[in-house]
Amino acid sequence: MTGRGRRAVLPPADHRTEPPLAPDGLVVTVVNKAGYEMPFDFAELPVAELMQRSLARVFAARSAGWNSHMTAQASWITVKAFARFVSELEHPPKDLGDLTTAMLKRWRAAHIGTNSGKSVLRQVRPLLRADPRLADGPAGEELARRIPKQVPVKQSYGEDERERVLLAAQRQFRTALLRIRENTRLLESWRAGDLTDGSREGRIGEILDHLARTGYVPHTVSPSGAVNVRERRLLGGTGSECTWGRLFLSRSELTALAVLLTARFGWNLSVYDRLPAPTTAPSAGGTATVTYQIQVEKRRQGGGWWFSTENATDSGADSAGRLITLGLEATAHGRALAAQMEPGTGFLMVARMHYPSKRHQHTERPRPVGPLSFGIGNGDAQQWGIRHGLGGAPFQRTRRTAVTREGRPLQHAQGTHESIYMLPDEHVQRASRSVFEAGAKEALAQAQAVMFAGDIADTPDPGHGQTVAADCADETSSPWPDAQGGCGADFMLCLACPNARVHPGHHPRLAHLHRELTSLRSVLPDRSWHERWSEHVLRLEDLRDKVGPVAWNAALARVTDEDRTLVHLLLKGELAP
Repeated sequence: MTGRGRRAVLPPADHRTEPPLAPDGLVVTVVNKAGYEMPFDFAELPVAELMQRSLARVFAARSAGWNSHMTAQASWITVKAFARFVSELEHPPKDLGDLTTAMLKRWRAAHIGTNSGKSVLRQVRPLLRADPRLADGPAGEELARRIPKQVPVKQSYGEDERERVLLAAQRQFRTALLRIRENTRLLESWRAGDLTDGSREGRIGEILDHLARTGYVPHTVSPSGAVNVRERRLLGGTGSECTWGRLFLSRSELTALAVLLTARFGWNLSVYDRLPAPTTAPSAGGTATVTYQIQVEKRRQGGGWWFSTENATDSGADSAGRLITLGLEATAHGRALAAQMEPGTGFLMVARMHYPSKRHQHTERPRPVGPLSFGIGNGDAQQWGIRHGLGGAPFQRTRRTAVTREGRPLQHAQGTHESIYMLPDEHVQRASRSVFEAGAKEALAQAQAVMFAGDIADTPDPGHGQTVAADCADETSSPWPDAQGGCGADFMLCLACPNARVHPGHHPRLAHLHRELTSLRSVLPDRSWHERWSEHVLRLEDLRDKVGPVAWNAALARVTDEDRTLVHLLLKGELAP
């Protein structure tokens, strides 16, 4: 069982204590949600100083809504591309106000043909339009031109590809989980006093207690900085699986868990940077299940954060919540140590760093706590994919696969779901062919059901039987036979029968019947009229089109009293076959 709670987009928190634009007018500093600063020096751009300052000014104004360095860096890259374009013009402008419509047209033409180029245009356009000199006039009109949507190129995984990715992640995460589970049992036994002092298990239990409290097994550090693990023989070696890996996930193993979570819940890679540990909620139906509440927060382009609360119930091995249970178990020691070293830390995705002295440079993730780091970086994803022979990070395609298999939006809007995920996906297109074919056949059958099914004749045939609506060529082969082998159909269904024959003598009565049915629409409730008469009207209109509107309208002048009486009885249901 899974569920999604209320969604909200919140404005970015303002971490700044100083203006983002330095006093020299050339350096813009962006502070992200994790509290890191990132400066952007516009003096590096290969354009005139006046344009450097103008670009810095509009960049600073634009960055007021940013709290993500990823957003800032993406914009900075496109600014550098624009500056390079300007510097290569025959007569480079000195300032933004000197840009001409012709220059802007050349800039657009150079990028409009590719997805990456369209992205560059979309990034640069709001910066340029923020300058009052480019907001109006011909230059403003050129900047306001529509930029076509990017054509999605990422595809979901086929079934075999998906199984390969999941199998690699399951094997790695399960191996780590079993290792941590076994050592956790040993640690709990030692803490409970169930192990004999001095025994092998007791000595390892004491080392595990030290590891759980510090993140390190007992060791010494030589003057040269070399780390010497004590009791290496007892532990079975100095590798991570023999030492700190006994209680903590490595970054690669944490990435494997993230792959499985993305396959199950469709979360983006960036979600894991600040994913809080799920909390439990009351479960309906007894104590055999547990329901987790998971707060998902996602960056929005241009600043701001999107939040939702999702529910996942662990009711068995195949339930969505079981993976949350296992993830909590695998990260329990990491989360406990992080909370001990820095109270209030409560992130789910925690791993032990191989080299704690080397702090990561991923400024979007929370700061490390002791030897622990949080979240999954792009480098982690790339390395994991390469290690397992996948050619690169699997998260985008895994998320796309989860979304297309789910068939509904996951942390995105309905329009995005249809235009970005479903419609361009090759696997969705192939799977939809049978659905489209069945739908087309159903539509055809429905259309045929309201078409005149008989033939049009110029004169009556003496061998045909007469009915109220048409002549009958063969009563014994009726699609609606009665118990005696004749026709049991209502007279209104005669025009739906392939045995029906309509000649000019029928036109006045049928034209009058059509007019009377149409007039009933204004006095009956829509639902009642559609249920009782709409198919008959459509069939009469199809016959009218086959006869021709001129002949049909002329027939109305030949309606007799007998025709009116019979039509009245038909509409009242007082004529039986």
